[in-house]
Amino acid sequence: MRPLTIVGIVLIILGIAGLAIGRFSFTTEEKVVDVGPLEATVEEEHDVAIPDIAAIAAILAGGALVFFSRRRA
Repeated sequence: MRPLTIVGIVLIILGIAGLAIGRFSFTTEEKVVDVGPLEATVEEEHDVAIPDIAAIAAILAGGALVFFSRRRA
């Protein structure tokens, strides 16, 4: 398989996943106080929304890469 085809397939899969999931969240831990043996941390949860237009653009770009890589072969 050609590298462009592989990149195109990966973009299509990521675009479909972006449309299906829509958003994901992750947690970070931040040190707030560090005084001698005393240490306090805070866990923050962050949400990241995946724009639908970005997912659709990834699907279209992946499809174009697959199409043009097969056409050149």
